[in-house]
Amino acid sequence: MKKRLLLMGNEAIAYGAMEAGVEVATAYPGTPSSEVLMTLAKHAGETGAYIEWSVNEKVALEVAAGAAYAGLRSLVAMKQVGLNVAADPLMSLSYIGVKGGMVVVVADDPGPHSSQTEQDTRLFAKFAKLPVLDPATPAEAREMAIEAFSLSEQLGVPVILRPTTRVSHVSQDVEVGEIRTVERNGRFEKSPDWVIFPSLAYRKHQHLERLQEEMRQAFASLPFNKVWRSGSGSTGCGVICSGVSFSYVQEAISLLGLDLEVLKIGTPQPLPDQLVAEFLKDKKVVVVIEELDPVVEEQVIQVAWKEGLPTAIRGKHDGTVPRAGELNVDLVKKVLLKALSLKTQEASETRAEEVEQPLRQAPTLKLPQRSPVLCAGCPHRASFYAVKEATKGMDAVYTGDIGCYTLGVMPPLKMVDTCLCMGASIGIASGLCRAEQDHLHIAFLGDSTFFHTGVPALINAVYNRARFLLVILDNSTTAMTGFQPHPGTGETATGEETQKIDLATVCRGCGVKWVKEVDPYDLKAAMAAVKEAVSLNEPAVLIMKRECVQLQKKMRQFQVDHDLCVRCETCLELGCPAIVKNGETVEITGTCSGCGVCAQICPAEAITEKATRP
Repeated sequence: MKKRLLLMGNEAIAYGAMEAGVEVATAYPGTPSSEVLMTLAKHAGETGAYIEWSVNEKVALEVAAGAAYAGLRSLVAMKQVGLNVAADPLMSLSYIGVKGGMVVVVADDPGPHSSQTEQDTRLFAKFAKLPVLDPATPAEAREMAIEAFSLSEQLGVPVILRPTTRVSHVSQDVEVGEIRTVERNGRFEKSPDWVIFPSLAYRKHQHLERLQEEMRQAFASLPFNKVWRSGSGSTGCGVICSGVSFSYVQEAISLLGLDLEVLKIGTPQPLPDQLVAEFLKDKKVVVVIEELDPVVEEQVIQVAWKEGLPTAIRGKHDGTVPRAGELNVDLVKKVLLKALSLKTQEASETRAEEVEQPLRQAPTLKLPQRSPVLCAGCPHRASFYAVKEATKGMDAVYTGDIGCYTLGVMPPLKMVDTCLCMGASIGIASGLCRAEQDHLHIAFLGDSTFFHTGVPALINAVYNRARFLLVILDNSTTAMTGFQPHPGTGETATGEETQKIDLATVCRGCGVKWVKEVDPYDLKAAMAAVKEAVSLNEPAVLIMKRECVQLQKKMRQFQVDHDLCVRCETCLELGCPAIVKNGETVEITGTCSGCGVCAQICPAEAITEKATRP
């Protein structure tokens, strides 16, 4: 029975997976992909599927692969940089193949909005020789999720579904079908083909190359590849686009009133060659519009060369379309006018003038600049401040990591000197201590990140006798991506109680001799622990443990006694958004969470707890 729901793209993907009968789903949270597994976990009681937040993307992919080996339909979700972590098993899995349908959802982040890179998963898929589906809307993302399981079983390899941020996080009225209940009755059948010895790898590589043509043929008949016309489409000009770019192209053409044919590609890797060749045959010029790398464009150029077609191909290679950043309707309008000016110059210039005129007449709205900041009362702020004060005057380098606490780089704290990727703070500190033996090195990372890739780095540091302090910022959640649980929370993805993994015990198990746990809200104790740790000539671990302020009930409200305040502005050194300057005085706003850290550092004792009304 069909029904219509307002869904984010990630939710739509989850609904498509549930309609397809997904039986095992795994992920590590990462924006913009997190809501896929969150939605599946929410409905796990209805579907009977096994849902797991894994410790990292590599493990997540391996768990999903194991289920697919036994014939179950599995899904693994991650963001584009998470695919780097999962690269090792994915590359081998493309050779080994799967029995049950396996969908790898990788959400790319053009912009980027919340990532270290703008890398394009379509290129990764080309490297791995795996098929890719590239949705333009949430509704299409749902349809592609359903189709991806069938394609995977037909081809015997994982299928990558690649939404981008705008598709993942935009909402649309989506028609959904019935959610399937699953039994999870799989069976693994032993065979030498599951063991990737070099001789098998060579044979499987040959098979994978032959499979590329089968993929193209399968893609050619899918409804995700289609020609869309505005007007007669007989101008001799055309557009080829992929993913969310199709939505931008449609709107831009409508605004400009252009007469164009558009080939929408929903399966960019491998490209359906014959479909593209047919589209190019009667075109003098075609502009290829896609975000990030010229994945489709380069394949279109190859098709044109192979078929001996004189069509002029414009896109990223000639600078018509930018290579970096995400696209939008205004940018695509400019691209179309520039790329197709030979055919539509007079009409286009007139229409462009009409379109741009209202924009010039509109009043200019200057938006305020707002820097990202840790929440009021965030325990990470207290941790950074404690370390900063305890190491004042020392030659210290602070290596940071990926999470809310990356914002420790912002003034006035300035407590993050490096940030590379998840779990790298430990390795960077280990390397720096070899190069700067007279410096102090302190690595910061969160509890979830520690489980993700911090454990092996810590073992390496202990084994090789590196000297640094690791500060684990334990806020008992994965806060940056939406408060997902992890092995240290004692809760699974579906809310079931489970064994809680103790960080201190794990660190001692890694061989660390000095491990201590403190509450960062207790600044005196926290600073004393830091001073003790940095005096050691060996790896030390200090766990700053306090639940994320967003998960705490509001504790107290503090205020400034202006009769006692000496205007020293020491409290402003915390960078807390609840503490603001009002003329010559300092005020504490209603956003105060009551952590009390400011009261502890005020030399005049002018910050006191506000009396609550009975």
